[in-house]
Amino acid sequence: MMKNIAVIGSGTMGNGIAHTFALHGFSVHLIDISEVSLQKGIATITKNLDRQVAKEAITEQQKLSTLSNIKTFTILEEGVKHVELVVEAATENIDLKLNIFRDLDKFTSAETLLASNTSSISITKIASVTTRPDKVIGMHFMNPVPLMKLVEIIRGYSTSDEVTKTIVDLCTQLQKVPVEVNDYPGFIANRILMPMINEAINSLYEGVAGVSEIDTVMKLGMAHPMGPLQLADFIGLDVCLSILRVLQDGFGNPKYAPCPLLVNMVTAGKLGVKSGEGFYSWSHGSKELIVSERFSTTQIA
Repeated sequence: MMKNIAVIGSGTMGNGIAHTFALHGFSVHLIDISEVSLQKGIATITKNLDRQVAKEAITEQQKLSTLSNIKTFTILEEGVKHVELVVEAATENIDLKLNIFRDLDKFTSAETLLASNTSSISITKIASVTTRPDKVIGMHFMNPVPLMKLVEIIRGYSTSDEVTKTIVDLCTQLQKVPVEVNDYPGFIANRILMPMINEAINSLYEGVAGVSEIDTVMKLGMAHPMGPLQLADFIGLDVCLSILRVLQDGFGNPKYAPCPLLVNMVTAGKLGVKSGEGFYSWSHGSKELIVSERFSTTQIA
């Protein structure tokens, strides 16, 4: 039975994945090149566990056990020793991911399963730089990982049935709902979501409606828990742009071309929650949504 897991990357997704595995009794090696990032990741996990305790979702003892199940590493080779599964959750950059998987192929046992939390990059491409493409798979967790039930399981061209079943069963152990999809650009989640977000941005760009109006229509009219522009801020506008470019390159279809407004915002460093400003202002500390001053009217010229 699988018990030893390594997670690469201590950012939003990586610390959420580590939190989830550790809470369910797995021994987790959390790996990042930066000790500062690792400490931030552990602080975030601790804060999120405290929230779960406050809501009586877990006990104080479960919180302490979860934290004791996580060890941190800044050296990849040390962090992936003696693990049965590695989940890569690094930045959504293909060159970075390919380099990580080349190293994982060298540093792990030939039996170790290698998974990527990529939201759009081809699992087949990632697997191609290893000597074990049958043991490479996608595990696309949703943010926030401890709360969201879905895990999109992406089979690469060579991913074996046995490995797929192992990962599906593992997700069930984590009390997640695994959904198996095939390896095409954007998979299912982002192939559908990102064009919707892009169209919302285009509607703003063309002056059809303002930020609040667009999000309100989708929340009240389509029963979405949050509007597409608010969601884009949570995902990160840089991540949205990266995924749209993967879709555009992968399908060669202009319908996936990112809106010029999105490109300009990313260039200007307006990335959403992570930078304090996107379509909304996130630096004020209030839970109330405040539309960024840039979009206080539908005029954006």
